[in-house]
Amino acid sequence: MSQINQTTNISFIVPCYNYGKYLAECLNSIKNQSINNWECIVIDNGSTDNTREVAANFVNQDKRFQYHFTEQKGVSFARNLAVSLSVGQCLLPVDADDRIAPTYAEKAFQIISTKPQVKVVYSDAELFEGSTGKWILPEYSLKAMLTENSIFCSAMYRRSDFEKAGGYNEEMKEGFEDWDFWIRMLKDGGEVFKIPEVLFYYRIRASSRNSSLDYEKQLLLRKRIYQNHKALYDSLFNWPELLFNQYRTANELSGINQSAEYRLGKFLLKPLRALKKLFN
Repeated sequence: MSQINQTTNISFIVPCYNYGKYLAECLNSIKNQSINNWECIVIDNGSTDNTREVAANFVNQDKRFQYHFTEQKGVSFARNLAVSLSVGQCLLPVDADDRIAPTYAEKAFQIISTKPQVKVVYSDAELFEGSTGKWILPEYSLKAMLTENSIFCSAMYRRSDFEKAGGYNEEMKEGFEDWDFWIRMLKDGGEVFKIPEVLFYYRIRASSRNSSLDYEKQLLLRKRIYQNHKALYDSLFNWPELLFNQYRTANELSGINQSAEYRLGKFLLKPLRALKKLFN
């Protein structure tokens, strides 16, 4: 393992709520980092499973790990609490059911410590468990970020930028708290750097919080994101542009529906649909 210097450079932030069965995998991926100068703050966000016991095993074996219990108050509260208990100049959240590659922290820190214009460093990512393969995220731009979050929560950033952004919004309890946080951190400028290498692994579970958001909840959260950053949205978008984009999207979908390939597909599937009706 390489040693950057004698201070604690990186604080891993790990909130955990009833993810004891995944936590060891997550913490092992942190323990196996290629640099030494880090700490890991595990916040048990009111778990009723074996989270405490799993975390205790790591704390007893390696003093760079810390464990703290709190009542369940949401992931934003847990992350903010962890940051308040940490000392690293750079922060890297990792959800308790995900994992990171051994060189992620070292490579991200090398970039953020030598490029002052960069505020956020993340990497290519892969999905595992429920789905597999590369996680395709849209390329970052501030304007594109207002439409769809393009940075997963496990990206590295400076403590000073966390403080300027005001931390995570503890009112965003139902989700999208990381999206809201990135907008607040980047709205006044700063670059985002994506390492072109898979260094983060995102677990897909049928019961994951964001996958279970229905249409109404998503709409409510998106309205909240807009309200939180209304001035920024209004400065970058206008109604004619939005209406034109909606019109263009509808035309593209209509074109697909009328294409020869689409009609051929419907024709080929027609016998299968007839058979399905017979057996229903």
